[in-house]
Amino acid sequence: MAPRLSVIIPARNDAAALARTLDHLARLPGLDAAEVVVAAAGDPAGTARAVGGRARLLWPDGSTRARLMNAGAAAARGEVLLFLHADSFPPVGAAALIERALADRRAVGGAFEHHFAEPGWSLRAISLINRARYRLTRNYYGDQGQFVRAEVFRALGGFRDLRLMEDLDFAQRLKRRGRSVLVRAPLVTSGRRFLARGPWRTFGFIVWLLARWTLHLDTERYAERWRGPADRAPGARWGRIATGPARHPR
Repeated sequence: MAPRLSVIIPARNDAAALARTLDHLARLPGLDAAEVVVAAAGDPAGTARAVGGRARLLWPDGSTRARLMNAGAAAARGEVLLFLHADSFPPVGAAALIERALADRRAVGGAFEHHFAEPGWSLRAISLINRARYRLTRNYYGDQGQFVRAEVFRALGGFRDLRLMEDLDFAQRLKRRGRSVLVRAPLVTSGRRFLARGPWRTFGFIVWLLARWTLHLDTERYAERWRGPADRAPGARWGRIATGPARHPR
């Protein structure tokens, strides 16, 4: 019998964070019946140890989140798909909250409120600014735990093959398909990228990328600067990374 919920986690060289997230999922009531799929790139030994038989582990081609999540979704058997970053913790009762959100047949998907795991006034301020944005626009990011009916996800063609902004693009397409629900319970996610690179510097870069996206200007060429080197864990400090013409996603 197919599970009701499939949790899909993209992980790129992120074994330590992935292990903590899988530990958290194992403690959540209602998720024992869910299918967990990890679509990974990099660090095969460390990632396999982190999974430890607690999830289906896939090794798709490519390392972008879009490609990893699409591969996970293609293998998933659930009627509802929850896309979860490897450093994010869903709230207690997440499965029931998703079920409640989708009880309305007009609802096609949605996401959770966002909250940073680490303390600090800068992260709190950024989270509040972000909260005002997504409550107004209903454009949700991947670190909010996007969920969607599997049939709707496949009808939309999944995530577009983008190196950057695939979550925003999907959220914008999803809300045109039906009601996109904000679950008013916080999903806790790591602010390590902001802390490593400077909270306001990182936030300013995001705002600049959003402006370019809104104006239909190229954002792909900056994907490597945002993601960091492919052989390092997410959230690495910024180095001198070229921002030349976009290359084909890997």
